[in-house]
Amino acid sequence: MPYLIDGHNLIPRVGLSLQSPDDEQALIVRLQEFSRRERTTVEVYFDGAPPGQAGTRRYGMVLAHFVRQGQTADEAIAHRLASLGAQAKNWTVVSSDHQVQRSARIHHARVLSAEAFAHQLRSHPRSEQAEKPDKVGNIEEWLQMFQKRGKK
Repeated sequence: MPYLIDGHNLIPRVGLSLQSPDDEQALIVRLQEFSRRERTTVEVYFDGAPPGQAGTRRYGMVLAHFVRQGQTADEAIAHRLASLGAQAKNWTVVSSDHQVQRSARIHHARVLSAEAFAHQLRSHPRSEQAEKPDKVGNIEEWLQMFQKRGKK
């Protein structure tokens, strides 16, 4: 199931700071890992983009919408839900903002609080690399073992 995410609503709930200059990028990295692991599409909305920075950018399976100043991510999410029409029921909206949740329910989308989604992100390893054995180390061990055997 694809996700529409209220980015600035989620950032503090995943342990990032809204005051950090890299907060949005750090969240996008976590969402990329999530989308790869879950094999799903994620659209994240950030409001307050300065002039020249507004627009949409793709990061793998994550589509990041940087909403220009004067508009809100809440409005952009509501507009996206409306554009989805009947397909909105196939999407999950992630936000703890009551206005965003109300808009999601009106369009029959699934609602997941930012806290619940943050818990999902924390309950899985941040990178599959941590679970994989060190292949280079394993190769070195095998080479050493075969070199010792060859000397006998």
